[in-house]
Amino acid sequence: MILQIQKGENNPVLRKKTQTIDKIDEGILQLVKDMIETMNKNSGVGLSANQIGRNIRLFVVHPNLSKKTVFINPKIYKASKKKIISEEGCLSVPGVYKKLQRAKSLKIEAVDENDKQFKLKAKDLLARVIQHELDHLNGILIIDKNE
Repeated sequence: MILQIQKGENNPVLRKKTQTIDKIDEGILQLVKDMIETMNKNSGVGLSANQIGRNIRLFVVHPNLSKKTVFINPKIYKASKKKIISEEGCLSVPGVYKKLQRAKSLKIEAVDENDKQFKLKAKDLLARVIQHELDHLNGILIIDKNE
């Protein structure tokens, strides 16, 4: 099912820090499927749960970017000192593009849709998408960031 994407820089749903997921149930599994379908339909490379109105720590990334597409309760535990600047857009603030500086690579730990904890090394576009989606989970939009 295609879900409605929350939009607007003053949208309160997008400005809240999201809550930890305690249990992965059928509702979460269906949400993951719907989020991936919504992301693909909107030509996105990532989508966080609060972008579709759910206040939980979950995001998905496009399957072409990573073997892991579902990140539940994610935490970056290491980020490179080397930064790269690249233009970003966002499904929640359509038409806005900003050149932002992000870590070139990172290490993240999260839980997948099978309730298995994993660690992943990410670089370049995947690292950028992860940082962007984690910002969403913390109530931060690209318009809040300095170029």
